[in-house]
Amino acid sequence: MTSSRLFRFPKPEWVNSPNTRTAGVYLAGALFSLGFFFFIDASTYSHSSKNGSMVHIKFVDWIPGICSALGMLVINSIEKTRLSADSYSYSGTGVAWKARLVLFLGFAFMAGGLAGSVAVLVLKYIVPDYPFPTLYFGVANVVANGLIMLSSVVLWVSQNMEDDYTYNLAL
Repeated sequence: MTSSRLFRFPKPEWVNSPNTRTAGVYLAGALFSLGFFFFIDASTYSHSSKNGSMVHIKFVDWIPGICSALGMLVINSIEKTRLSADSYSYSGTGVAWKARLVLFLGFAFMAGGLAGSVAVLVLKYIVPDYPFPTLYFGVANVVANGLIMLSSVVLWVSQNMEDDYTYNLAL
Protein backbone atom coordinates (compact mmCIF):
# COMPACT_ATOMS: atom_id res chain seq x y z
CA MET A 1 0.00 0.00 0.00
CA THR A 2 1.35 3.42 -0.87
CA SER A 3 1.95 6.01 1.80
CA SER A 4 0.46 8.83 -0.28
CA ARG A 5 -3.08 7.45 0.01
CA LEU A 6 -5.56 9.29 2.18
CA PHE A 7 -7.66 6.29 3.14
CA ARG A 8 -6.54 2.83 4.19
CA PHE A 9 -8.88 0.98 1.84
CA PRO A 10 -8.06 0.77 -1.87
CA LYS A 11 -10.38 2.17 -4.50
CA PRO A 12 -12.66 -0.52 -5.97
CA GLU A 13 -11.97 -1.59 -9.53
CA TRP A 14 -15.55 -1.02 -10.71
CA VAL A 15 -15.17 2.72 -10.11
CA ASN A 16 -12.80 3.08 -13.07
CA SER A 17 -14.63 0.87 -15.56
CA PRO A 18 -16.12 2.38 -18.71
CA ASN A 19 -19.45 0.72 -17.86
CA THR A 20 -19.63 2.71 -14.64
CA ARG A 21 -19.02 5.91 -16.54
CA THR A 22 -21.77 5.05 -19.03
CA ALA A 23 -24.17 4.07 -16.24
CA GLY A 24 -23.47 7.39 -14.50
CA VAL A 25 -24.25 9.36 -17.64
CA TYR A 26 -27.51 7.45 -18.13
CA LEU A 27 -28.42 7.88 -14.46
CA ALA A 28 -27.82 11.62 -14.71
CA GLY A 29 -30.05 11.82 -17.78
CA ALA A 30 -32.77 9.85 -16.01
CA LEU A 31 -32.61 12.14 -12.95
CA PHE A 32 -32.72 15.25 -15.15
CA SER A 33 -35.70 14.03 -17.15
CA LEU A 34 -37.49 12.86 -14.01
CA GLY A 35 -36.99 16.29 -12.47
CA PHE A 36 -38.46 18.09 -15.46
CA PHE A 37 -41.25 15.51 -15.62
CA PHE A 38 -42.36 16.46 -12.11
CA PHE A 39 -42.40 20.15 -12.95
CA ILE A 40 -44.10 19.79 -16.34
CA ASP A 41 -46.66 17.45 -14.76
CA ALA A 42 -47.47 20.09 -12.15
CA SER A 43 -47.57 22.79 -14.82
CA THR A 44 -50.00 20.92 -17.03
CA TYR A 45 -52.14 19.95 -14.06
CA SER A 46 -52.33 23.55 -12.90
CA HIS A 47 -53.82 24.63 -16.22
CA SER A 48 -56.15 21.66 -16.66
CA SER A 49 -59.83 21.54 -15.85
CA LYS A 50 -59.13 19.12 -12.96
CA ASN A 51 -57.42 21.89 -11.00
CA GLY A 52 -60.01 23.11 -8.52
CA SER A 53 -58.16 26.23 -7.43
CA MET A 54 -57.49 29.57 -9.05
CA VAL A 55 -53.72 29.18 -8.52
CA HIS A 56 -51.71 28.39 -11.62
CA ILE A 57 -48.03 28.01 -12.42
CA LYS A 58 -46.73 31.26 -13.86
CA PHE A 59 -43.31 32.39 -15.14
CA VAL A 60 -42.13 33.02 -11.58
CA ASP A 61 -42.38 29.28 -10.97
CA TRP A 62 -40.23 28.54 -14.03
CA ILE A 63 -37.32 30.83 -13.08
CA PRO A 64 -35.73 28.43 -10.50
CA GLY A 65 -35.80 25.56 -12.99
CA ILE A 66 -34.21 27.74 -15.66
CA CYS A 67 -31.47 28.77 -13.22
CA SER A 68 -30.81 25.16 -12.24
CA ALA A 69 -30.64 24.02 -15.87
CA LEU A 70 -28.23 26.85 -16.73
CA GLY A 71 -26.12 25.94 -13.72
CA MET A 72 -26.02 22.35 -14.91
CA LEU A 73 -24.84 23.43 -18.34
CA VAL A 74 -22.13 25.67 -16.87
CA ILE A 75 -20.87 23.05 -14.40
CA ASN A 76 -20.69 20.26 -16.91
CA SER A 77 -18.85 22.38 -19.45
CA ILE A 78 -15.81 22.47 -17.12
CA GLU A 79 -13.32 19.61 -17.20
CA LYS A 80 -11.84 18.50 -13.90
CA THR A 81 -8.30 18.82 -15.30
CA ARG A 82 -8.83 22.55 -15.89
CA LEU A 83 -9.18 23.14 -12.14
CA SER A 84 -5.46 22.50 -11.69
CA ALA A 85 -4.24 23.52 -15.14
CA ASP A 86 -1.77 26.28 -14.16
CA SER A 87 1.23 23.97 -14.02
CA TYR A 88 0.89 22.78 -17.61
CA SER A 89 -1.21 25.52 -19.11
CA TYR A 90 -1.19 25.86 -22.87
CA SER A 91 -3.83 28.51 -23.30
CA GLY A 92 -2.45 31.41 -21.36
CA THR A 93 -2.08 32.15 -17.72
CA GLY A 94 -4.66 31.76 -15.01
CA VAL A 95 -6.66 28.88 -16.48
CA ALA A 96 -7.26 27.25 -13.10
CA TRP A 97 -8.74 30.28 -11.36
CA LYS A 98 -10.91 31.04 -14.39
CA ALA A 99 -12.22 27.46 -14.37
CA ARG A 100 -12.83 27.66 -10.63
CA LEU A 101 -14.69 30.94 -11.04
CA VAL A 102 -16.93 29.52 -13.77
CA LEU A 103 -17.52 26.38 -11.68
CA PHE A 104 -18.46 28.56 -8.70
CA LEU A 105 -20.90 30.52 -10.86
CA GLY A 106 -22.48 27.28 -12.06
CA PHE A 107 -22.94 26.04 -8.51
CA ALA A 108 -24.30 29.47 -7.55
CA PHE A 109 -26.88 29.21 -10.35
CA MET A 110 -27.96 25.78 -9.12
CA ALA A 111 -28.05 26.80 -5.46
CA GLY A 112 -30.02 29.91 -6.42
CA GLY A 113 -32.45 27.76 -8.37
CA LEU A 114 -32.99 25.43 -5.44
CA ALA A 115 -33.32 28.32 -2.98
CA GLY A 116 -35.67 30.09 -5.38
CA SER A 117 -37.89 27.04 -5.65
CA VAL A 118 -38.06 26.77 -1.85
CA ALA A 119 -38.90 30.48 -1.65
CA VAL A 120 -41.66 30.08 -4.24
CA LEU A 121 -43.01 27.08 -2.33
CA VAL A 122 -43.10 28.95 0.96
CA LEU A 123 -44.31 32.34 -0.27
CA LYS A 124 -46.78 31.24 -2.92
CA TYR A 125 -48.16 27.97 -1.57
CA ILE A 126 -47.46 27.46 2.17
CA VAL A 127 -48.07 30.97 3.55
CA PRO A 128 -51.55 31.28 1.94
CA ASP A 129 -52.27 27.76 3.35
CA TYR A 130 -53.40 26.03 0.16
CA PRO A 131 -54.46 22.36 0.36
CA PHE A 132 -52.29 19.63 -1.11
CA PRO A 133 -53.43 19.43 -4.74
CA THR A 134 -52.41 23.08 -5.07
CA LEU A 135 -49.43 22.67 -2.74
CA TYR A 136 -48.12 19.99 -5.14
CA PHE A 137 -47.18 22.73 -7.62
CA GLY A 138 -44.57 24.11 -5.23
CA VAL A 139 -43.43 20.69 -4.01
CA ALA A 140 -42.90 19.56 -7.60
CA ASN A 141 -40.82 22.66 -8.25
CA VAL A 142 -38.53 21.87 -5.29
CA VAL A 143 -38.29 18.19 -6.26
CA ALA A 144 -37.49 19.13 -9.86
CA ASN A 145 -34.70 21.50 -8.85
CA GLY A 146 -33.29 18.97 -6.39
CA LEU A 147 -33.21 16.26 -9.06
CA ILE A 148 -31.59 18.62 -11.58
CA MET A 149 -28.94 19.47 -8.99
CA LEU A 150 -28.35 15.77 -8.21
CA SER A 151 -28.15 14.90 -11.91
CA SER A 152 -25.56 17.61 -12.44
CA VAL A 153 -23.36 16.21 -9.69
CA VAL A 154 -23.74 12.64 -11.00
CA LEU A 155 -22.94 13.75 -14.56
CA TRP A 156 -19.89 15.79 -13.54
CA VAL A 157 -18.47 12.95 -11.45
CA SER A 158 -19.12 10.31 -14.09
CA GLN A 159 -17.72 12.38 -16.95
CA ASN A 160 -14.56 13.21 -15.05
CA MET A 161 -13.71 9.70 -13.90
CA GLU A 162 -10.17 8.71 -14.67
CA ASP A 163 -9.80 5.32 -16.23
CA ASP A 164 -7.19 3.29 -18.04
CA TYR A 165 -9.24 3.07 -21.22
CA THR A 166 -8.99 6.70 -22.27
CA TYR A 167 -5.95 8.04 -24.02
CA ASN A 168 -4.73 11.60 -23.69
CA LEU A 169 -2.79 12.92 -26.63
CA ALA A 170 -0.13 15.47 -25.79
CA LEU A 171 2.01 17.30 -28.31
